Amino acid sequence: MKLTGKKALITGGNSGIGLATAKLFIQEGAEVAITGRDEKTLASAVAELGSNAKGYRVDVADAVGRKAFFDELTKDFGGLDIVFVNAGLSGVTPTGATDEAVFEEIIQVNLSGAFFTVDAAAPLLRDGAAIIFNGSVHSYTGQPGSAAYAASKGGLRSMANAIASDLAPRGIRVNVVSPGPIKTPIWRRGLSSALSDEQRAERIKLISSMVPLGRFGETEEIAKAVLFLASDDSSYVNAIELMVDGGITGAPLGAEHNRF
Repeated sequence: MKLTGKKALITGGNSGIGLATAKLFIQEGAEVAITGRDEKTLASAVAELGSNAKGYRVDVADAVGRKAFFDELTKDFGGLDIVFVNAGLSGVTPTGATDEAVFEEIIQVNLSGAFFTVDAAAPLLRDGAAIIFNGSVHSYTGQPGSAAYAASKGGLRSMANAIASDLAPRGIRVNVVSPGPIKTPIWRRGLSSALSDEQRAERIKLISSMVPLGRFGETEEIAKAVLFLASDDSSYVNAIELMVDGGITGAPLGAEHNRF
């Protein structure tokens, strides 16, 4: 097993990519702390993960709650070997018609919350630990209406490089995994509020046609990439962005939708 004896923190570990990663980490021998804002899904996730997982209800953008959480985590875990900064949210922010509060919340959670999570975790990290941020292809694709989300994910890339320099003397590696379209509850909820089942199916078909591999990714596929960056298999990998997007950013002309 790749993570035997390791202790990991996964923010937003109560669903989607975070939950899939927590499952894989535990299978590989780790003890895992997960966070979430929804008490019901958090409890369900902990029950599913079993005795090697502990859940904490916290909003990573709430400074007071975050401090209380890390105080509790220090008592429960003592130290950390891995931090997967996965918690985040999306939202529509079209230029010329955006609610400023929505824009600010996305930046606060996805960027500021990510930094201060790592900032608070740093004293707990053992030398040689691994930090992984969850990025996104949105920082490259220029999707309409996604300015705040794209900015937050693009900011993560630059921020991760600076943090890698800060923590290099301790041998702590800092990397980013950036998914393409993935089958997650957040993605489904975002569509379900505006589209019928038939429209949703058409949208999935269209987006799949824009991916060179012709399909959505699975949460487990992202989890495996995170495991690579968290384990000793990537012991000389530092300050990189690993695209797990079916080729969207690297070979867009290979997609059915873009062939000519």
